Amino acid sequence: MIENLLEKIHNNCHNVDVEIIKKAYSFAEEAHKEQKRESGEPYIIHPIDVAEILAELGMDTSTIAAGLLHDVIEDTECSYELMVNTFNEEIANLVEGVTKLTKLGEMEYKTKEEQQADNVRKMLLAMAKDIRVIIIKLADRLHNMRTLKFMPTKKQKMKAKETLNIYAPLAHRLGMSKIKWELEDLCFRYLHETEYYELVHQIAEKRVERETYINNVVIDLKKRLEDAGIDSDIEGRPKHFYSIYKKMVNKNKSIEQIFDLTAIRVLVNSVKDCYGVLGIVHTIYRPIPGRFKDYIAMPKPNMYQSLHTTVIGAQGKTFEIQIRTFEMHKTAEYGIAAHWKYKEGDSSQEDNSKEFEKKLVWLRDMLEWQKETSDAEEFIEGFKIDLFSDEVFVFTPKGVVINLCSKATPIDFAYRIHTDVGNKCVGAKVNGKIVPLDYTLKTGEIVEILTSPNSKGPNMDWLNIAKSNQSKSKIKQWFRKAKKEENIIKGKELLDKELKKQGVNLSDIAKGDSYEKLIKRYNVHCIEDLHVVIGVGGISASSFVSRLKEENEPVKEKEMQESLNKTIEDHIAKTDRQKNSQNYGITVKGESNLMVRFAKCCNPVPGDEILGYITKGRGVSVHRKDCSNLKNLIDTDGEKVVEVSWGIPSGNAYFAEIQVKTEDRMGMLADIMSVITDLKLHLSALNANAAKEGIALIGIKIKINSIDELKDLMKKIKRLKGVIDVYRMNS
Repeated sequence: MIENLLEKIHNNCHNVDVEIIKKAYSFAEEAHKEQKRESGEPYIIHPIDVAEILAELGMDTSTIAAGLLHDVIEDTECSYELMVNTFNEEIANLVEGVTKLTKLGEMEYKTKEEQQADNVRKMLLAMAKDIRVIIIKLADRLHNMRTLKFMPTKKQKMKAKETLNIYAPLAHRLGMSKIKWELEDLCFRYLHETEYYELVHQIAEKRVERETYINNVVIDLKKRLEDAGIDSDIEGRPKHFYSIYKKMVNKNKSIEQIFDLTAIRVLVNSVKDCYGVLGIVHTIYRPIPGRFKDYIAMPKPNMYQSLHTTVIGAQGKTFEIQIRTFEMHKTAEYGIAAHWKYKEGDSSQEDNSKEFEKKLVWLRDMLEWQKETSDAEEFIEGFKIDLFSDEVFVFTPKGVVINLCSKATPIDFAYRIHTDVGNKCVGAKVNGKIVPLDYTLKTGEIVEILTSPNSKGPNMDWLNIAKSNQSKSKIKQWFRKAKKEENIIKGKELLDKELKKQGVNLSDIAKGDSYEKLIKRYNVHCIEDLHVVIGVGGISASSFVSRLKEENEPVKEKEMQESLNKTIEDHIAKTDRQKNSQNYGITVKGESNLMVRFAKCCNPVPGDEILGYITKGRGVSVHRKDCSNLKNLIDTDGEKVVEVSWGIPSGNAYFAEIQVKTEDRMGMLADIMSVITDLKLHLSALNANAAKEGIALIGIKIKINSIDELKDLMKKIKRLKGVIDVYRMNS
């Protein structure tokens, strides 16, 4: 296994210290030697495969070593200190960073959205500290998705959904398209299994025909480029299943209506050759208007550069051609990881580092925005929009290219230039013409923002007009500072109205862990701060009250339970004091004056079929005929079994024990108590076990006069809502 890893390092990486890799492998193998994967394979296979993915990306020594060791702190007795002493602080920090991300899922949260939001926040912080942490995590997730078939179906869907929502968008934002596409196709397979295999079958049906057509195009184009003296590498690339599926869903088209199932990729040596190839392509094939994109002049924020054009070929078939340099292709495949592929031993390392920092500006923007946004659902939705939306590229009047999110407006452009430009914006021009502030910007337009020193600042409508989270965050900041008094009044009104609507007092719910967490997150130090946050829309009043109300529900429930328990105890104490004057005796083979006692294992009551068992010094023990203990006694010494029968009343009380199997619902104990009270029976003991998987067991010990009373009780309890079964106890 280690040989495969070393071979991949040799083929893809530069200046990797192989001795450290071998040492990390031996350490991980020893640490995980007793562990197995869900598939039954040795656990060490997982970290090795993760390290191989990192080697394919061309990562450095520390990252590949950390990939081998990434589960050691979490899953074994190994500590951070041991990692530092055995390797170094850099490797130990990477391993600990991945471990912290993994352990996020173990924390307790009120909602799934809240858990996911907190996970993503921690992930952003880890990325800001060292981007390699998330690259290791992506490699870890990719291998887990590749081996997901060994997991239960429910876990498969949960992991696939999380991967599609969080990890695939992250890979996209980091420019790691190779990982992104594979993650998406694996998620597609587990989330939409029927559609996945249907699509695979449909594409396979005409694969030969399609490949023949594309091969002819490749041969023709190759010859034309050779004639023009352009050295190139051309290949047909099938589109990924998930991208085809998304196109079918978004455009409501069938597979027959989607023609560009395959793209042709042309790799050349220089930018000049890219545009040369484009000119030749457009002379051979007719380009489709509006389907040309120049990501070389205007790179995507994730560093992607390429020329895209969709053309019509022979037989009227459309296909896409992508043109880029070999260097651009490496960046397109490996994204941010390409930084490590060539950074060591590079004389321009300082310039590269500055360029690398520029590429992570979006991460700093996102960190700033997440500090301002505390609503879990809004944060997760915004995160996905920021990471996975298309971009538009517009120009300033001086020709500077500005990339914005899809459907961006002049307000987004203004705040992207500078916060003050946004706050003082009074209008906008696009291509020299005045446009409204909610105008949707398109790629290639020239945008000019009109400002005024007398501007009153943003208005609340801007929050709906702005599309980027950064713009919305800056607008909210302005309101928080400039409109504090107004927001205090507005927030107080909204909060008071919501408290009244939900029937609670603020003093009753403003406590507990959730409250502490909320006021820290929103930087709330007093009631006025809380009113401001609600007034500016930082959190909705209904969300705030509902969350805290829910937090304090368990306290109320506990109080109700304690009250009910006391009622039960009082009832038992009261009935224990009452003497039942009517009792029954037992005759043994016709004799009524022999010493008898009722077996506690089955608690026979008048009307039950019974047998006696002669004991040493304690007379005859009376059991129900169906008692399992009695059956064991008969098997051991059947000669001691005697015939017994119910005689005349003797003044004793009879106890019966029943068990109720029920759905876990509030008020069940109270309903059972009500049935016992209505039947005027005397409760002796009641025991309710903690619910497991939504099912609770309630044991009841009751004083009765006959089997008919017991049957009546059991029948009425069984009729209660949520009761699954009622039966006699028999140990």
